[in-house]
Formats: sequence, C-alpha cells, structure tokens
Amino acid sequence: MRNIFNHTHSMEILTRIDKLSPQSQSQWGQMNVAQMLAHCTSFQDIPMGNSFPPRGWLGVLIGGFVKPLFYNDKPLPRNMSTIPTILIAEEKEFEQEKEILKQNIIAFQNNGPERCSTHPHPFFGKLTPEQWGIGIYKHLDHHLKQFGV
Repeated sequence: MRNIFNHTHSMEILTRIDKLSPQSQSQWGQMNVAQMLAHCTSFQDIPMGNSFPPRGWLGVLIGGFVKPLFYNDKPLPRNMSTIPTILIAEEKEFEQEKEILKQNIIAFQNNGPERCSTHPHPFFGKLTPEQWGIGIYKHLDHHLKQFGV
C-alpha cells in the first residue's frame, strides 16, 4: 500500500499537486482547488501535532469499527463527510495554499513515523504512525483525483 512516509510515494503526490492550476475544476464536492489544498494542509496538521480537534460523539461510537476505511487499499468514497474544523469555506489563494501543502508533505515525510502525533483522529480514534502514513496518502490521493490529477 502507498504510504506518505515512503519517499517515492510522497514525490508522486508532490508531482500531482504541481499539475493543479487555479482553473482546476472539482469533479465532485463543494470546495474549489485552493480550498481543497487548505483542507489537505489542515488535515495533515493533526498527525503533525499542530492541531488537536476533539473527537465527536459519532466517532467515539463507531469510529473504531470503520477505522480500516482510512488505511485499507480501497479508495475513499466521494462526498464522504469531513471533520468540521477542517472544512474550508472561505476563499483561499491558490499558489500560497499549494506551497504550504507541499512543504507540509515534505516535512511530514522527512520527520518520519517516529515524529507522528499520538493525538487521535477526530473520527477514527487512535492510529499508528503506519496507519496515519497510509491514511494521509489516501486522503491526498482522494482529493487530487477530485480535481483530475
């Protein structure tokens, strides 16, 4: 399985991000391309230890049962609900958001699994660094496919 901690896999994601433009159109969902980039950065801030969103009651109730969705080899479903604190509704500047996300991916990959936060995912709960690495790759892949790259 692909994992953002793997240098080859992170470089593939970075190359795909570089194929985006301010004119890239979403194939599903509500966010424009700049908002999607900001959303991906906000999501990645959780395992990087920069953000600590609380667990919601639904995640506490069923998150552990559906947790494999985050790190199995199946793509994430379209229009899957997101963590409310990282839903980006305000307008964002494309080039700035693109660069921030790329730098976060590089930092996360360089920091390696040993620097991954132990803060639980707000829905799925406690994840190992390996599960985070797979899940981050899957999340980025999902949103890049959303914008055709």
